[in-house]
Amino acid sequence: MNSDSDFIKTVFGLKLKQLRQKKNWSLQDLAVKTGLSKSYLNEIENGKKYPKHDKIIQLSEALNCTFDDLVSTKLDKSLAPFNEILQSDFFKEVPLELFGINKNNLISIISDAPKKVTAFINALIEISQNYNLGKERFYFAVLRSFQELYDNYFPEIEDKVDLFTEENHLQIDKNLKSDILENILTEKFSYTIQSEDFERYGTLDNLRSLFIPEKKLLLLNKKLEKDQKTFILAKEIGFNVLELKVRPTTYSWLDFGSFEEILNNFYASYFAGALLISKEPTIEKTSEFFQQNTWEPENFASLINSFTNSPETFYYRLTNILSAEMGIKDLFYLCLVKKKGSEKIQILKELHLNHQQAPHANATNEHYCRKWIAVKNLHYLKENETLTDAQISHYKDQGISYLVISTSQKNPFSDGSNRSYCLGILLNSQTIKKIGFIKSPSLKTINVGVTCESCSIPDCEVRQAPPVRLEKEHFNLSMKNSIEKIRKEF
Repeated sequence: MNSDSDFIKTVFGLKLKQLRQKKNWSLQDLAVKTGLSKSYLNEIENGKKYPKHDKIIQLSEALNCTFDDLVSTKLDKSLAPFNEILQSDFFKEVPLELFGINKNNLISIISDAPKKVTAFINALIEISQNYNLGKERFYFAVLRSFQELYDNYFPEIEDKVDLFTEENHLQIDKNLKSDILENILTEKFSYTIQSEDFERYGTLDNLRSLFIPEKKLLLLNKKLEKDQKTFILAKEIGFNVLELKVRPTTYSWLDFGSFEEILNNFYASYFAGALLISKEPTIEKTSEFFQQNTWEPENFASLINSFTNSPETFYYRLTNILSAEMGIKDLFYLCLVKKKGSEKIQILKELHLNHQQAPHANATNEHYCRKWIAVKNLHYLKENETLTDAQISHYKDQGISYLVISTSQKNPFSDGSNRSYCLGILLNSQTIKKIGFIKSPSLKTINVGVTCESCSIPDCEVRQAPPVRLEKEHFNLSMKNSIEKIRKEF
């Protein structure tokens, strides 16, 4: 919380509400018994006010407790788990107002059902420990939820990109020179920009840039390719145009200090994507692509290539535009990675703009289905090749189907891994009407699962592990059926 004073007021309000509810009194009942107004008591319980000495005495006498019981900041067992939360920077680091929740809303929920909420929080803690969910993963999960809540479309940033483009007379297309963005940073924002050999300092190859705020010095890895450099420069412009002071100083991410840092990093990245891939031309060309009657991989590859050499940037930009501008809201985006010399596939980034949550990342080292087009591409990918393809993925266990388009390539930053980017569009009555090639003979329908361990597809030729989770579910169902038979006999 913001101060010791806030903490003391909040704890007092929680304790007062708890003592009142134990007596089954309404606020009006307590007002009558103490002579204090109902509105004043309500502000105390919500942590907005702290009563004076004489008022505390009136409250303690009415509630049949001691003065010390009320003013002590020690919470009883049912509220104990919140002590650490209330004293931490939780409300500051995770701005709950992003989700329409303020501190008082949360305090009210906590105090209305402390035992149930405590049990729920304890369950979350246990789950996070079992699945090794650290602070970083928790914060990124919060960020994803925030993006999904707004369909990953932020018109305020789009407007600022348009204004910036107009003010600086920029022609936004694939050929936008990094030199132009570099000049804007140096002349308008007083940056100094240098290319460096980071290996001289013992850093790993995947450190792409380092920003030194006190000197406004941006150091760029000399191994950066043109598109990588352009994106970093566009992102730096985003930090400045959006006036984001709390920010990471390295790219790729090494450490973070708060949720605000993660959120601001997202905002600046969104700005960069919107600056480099202009909205209106993307809507026009993507609409034309979806109106085609036949699925041709090279047509989608050409669509990407008309805007950027970075498939990742284009795929992610589509999550903004398809949902907000083309009415295709039920979709997911995944970035999968396969490291050199390893058969293991990991989901590096994910975003779900629907509530189906299939497929999704897991933290249990289960084996992702090898029938996913993105996974197949990773296995078939040749050196220095970019491979694009699509399929209709039918998730038999969930009874849903997606059009999944995927592009795979060698990680452009020379760490020896391959990456697949994929966009999945849930097939329903609305989206089917928008996709002209959905019945194209070249587009195959494949039955898929999420992970081998949870998949019910029999005799799968590419299964990597037995369906242990599914077998357990079947065993439990069998036991329930047997129990029901026994009950009927008796």
